[in-house]
Amino acid sequence: MATKAKKRRAKPAAKASGEDLLKYYRDMLLIRRFEEKAGQLYGMGLIGGFCHLYIGQEAVVVGMQAAIEDGDAVLTSYRDHGHMLACAMDPRGVMAELTGRAGGYSKGKGGSMHMFSREANFYGGHGIVAAQVPIGTGIAFAQKYAGGDRVCLTYFGDGAINQGQVYESFNMASLWDLPVVYVIENNKYAMGTSIERASANPDLHLRGKAYNITSAEVDGMDVAAVNAAGTKAVAHCRAGKGPYILEMMTYRYRGHSMSDPAKYRTREEVTKVREERDPIDRLKGVLLDGGLADEDALKEIDREVKDIVSDAAEFAQTSPEPDPSELFTDILADA
Repeated sequence: MATKAKKRRAKPAAKASGEDLLKYYRDMLLIRRFEEKAGQLYGMGLIGGFCHLYIGQEAVVVGMQAAIEDGDAVLTSYRDHGHMLACAMDPRGVMAELTGRAGGYSKGKGGSMHMFSREANFYGGHGIVAAQVPIGTGIAFAQKYAGGDRVCLTYFGDGAINQGQVYESFNMASLWDLPVVYVIENNKYAMGTSIERASANPDLHLRGKAYNITSAEVDGMDVAAVNAAGTKAVAHCRAGKGPYILEMMTYRYRGHSMSDPAKYRTREEVTKVREERDPIDRLKGVLLDGGLADEDALKEIDREVKDIVSDAAEFAQTSPEPDPSELFTDILADA
């Protein structure tokens, strides 16, 4: 077993400044604290339906979002709270939607899995496994058709990779050189089945080889490594060279959803990942060892983040529930 002294720590990407790394740290910590609070509210019965927490996977979305520009599109699956926060969506609006309140991003009607923000170019939040993959491919098609150099990040998991619509999307994206980065968040267990039992070839990034799609495997617990790989992939797409696949080797600490006891893995396995590969702790080590921040500065960031999350939870619990008339809105768009 690795000792504390031997714990692997992230190495900053060449272009990552101390300011960048501090922002990554804050953004990951915001997601972690937000998800912890969401778990508490779910346990109190204030969040209904499903709730899929992102705890442990924060480095993936924070590193990738730092690689794109304003105007680029983002969409993901039902494990989406972290992605929304990384897109700079208001924590108040996200938490209010989780609790089914009128102040939420979908007016309290979408819940955990179905939130959108045109302003943030965030197009869901999709509850159907792999449904976002053809949608993201379609958005990339629209971006190319409209001209310019916009890119679409399409996140999905190691369970979704085995769905047929993913390969139809890969084929069209490659055929038409679409500017889409497919980000596979491989947290090893999909809904509850280990990748070794679900995939004949567990090297998921190689699935695009049949479609001539460039790909790479990335340490998804290292935010600097994610950002470096993401920057390269986004530049590839922005230059008109077609799609790119990034397989992020990551890990979730909680069950698939709040209703999942996660008995398909051992407590020792989870503890080992937390102690040796936690993305926030690894970056904290980089910041302290490099003299980029001291303990007091990092504690102040934690206090700031906790205040933001507490405010979001208070806003969510005091916001009104949707008026019954909202049942009849947003169901038809006049073209």
